[in-house]
Amino acid sequence: MINLVKDTISEEEILELVDWLKTSPQLTKGKLTEKYESLWSDKIGCKYSVFVNSGSSALLISIYSLIEKGLLKRGDSVIVPALSWATDLSPVIQLGLKPVLCDCNLNDLSVDLDHLQYLTVKEKPKAMLLVSVLGLVPEMDHIVNFCENNDIILIEDACESLGSSYKGRKLGNFGLMSCFSTYYGHHLSTIEGGMVCTNDEDLFNLLKSLRSHGWDRDMSNEYSEKLRREFSIDSEFESQYKFYYLGFNLRSTDLQAFLGINQLKKFDKIVDKRNKNYCLYREALTNSYWQSPESTEEKYISNFAYPIIHPNRDVITKELKNNDIASRPLICGSLGKQPFWTKNYGPLDLQNADKINDWGFYLPNNHELEPSEIEKVNKVVKSVW
Repeated sequence: MINLVKDTISEEEILELVDWLKTSPQLTKGKLTEKYESLWSDKIGCKYSVFVNSGSSALLISIYSLIEKGLLKRGDSVIVPALSWATDLSPVIQLGLKPVLCDCNLNDLSVDLDHLQYLTVKEKPKAMLLVSVLGLVPEMDHIVNFCENNDIILIEDACESLGSSYKGRKLGNFGLMSCFSTYYGHHLSTIEGGMVCTNDEDLFNLLKSLRSHGWDRDMSNEYSEKLRREFSIDSEFESQYKFYYLGFNLRSTDLQAFLGINQLKKFDKIVDKRNKNYCLYREALTNSYWQSPESTEEKYISNFAYPIIHPNRDVITKELKNNDIASRPLICGSLGKQPFWTKNYGPLDLQNADKINDWGFYLPNNHELEPSEIEKVNKVVKSVW
């Protein structure tokens, strides 16, 4: 079986974890989480990182932090790519914001710039989620300038693109915040896990509070003391159970941080392997319907899974299954066709996202995928398209 993804946690790392567990360490969030966050920031190139229990939680806490900070209010419009994941969209709806689905383009599969311009004039959005689909690299200069010129807060969903870069700068460094996932099968794994990255110190402290109930104990001394003065909390004892925000419990654990620290040691090797696999696919799989973008020095692609758009999708994916090769729909197609959208808003027609909804799928890519396996996949695909 050629699997779509493979666990990045090795047997050696499991044995190291077992040895660590034998020392009876703290397992809940503690010093190892802080170390992991710092190492992550260094690797990504940002100032601050906050480790949470999933990429979906990272998205939720990012959007909610903008409400608590007063940058968004209930009813404000937020643009979400139609080609994205369910939990890019669901927190926007859950938090009382107005979701606006933007069509994708058929090059890098991120937002269609013409449709984005139209929606901006029509809806006057206050924020936008930008998804770098499967590690493909959007037109970051244009998008950043567009958001700045239109006072749109940019949040990057880089859950599928760890290590992808634009002009030498890693994705996740272009918005006010960015979100990553370390779920099983992603570039790196902490079993479950996610990260929020930012260069904004205020947001960093707010995110840490929101992650843990809304209290102040994870904030820097400066921020916690400011809150205690504001609300006349004079007692250290009393301060332990004072909550300043409508928080969550989205914490991960030091057990997962232990795994994450070791995973980061393989970051460059895994990113390089995924890029090489992507290039092998692209060289072999050319068709008249759609061609995946080239990985270049300017737009370096750390690919999650290899995308295909083809009208014979159902025939191809059936043949892949017959040959023990895994495949999946291209993310989840158009969110405008998902049941949770249509039952609340009705179906939404978007030209490019609808094409991907009907024709899109993706092929395996992981750090253990061999060139011979890629050759087999390519042979099966080309035999029926």
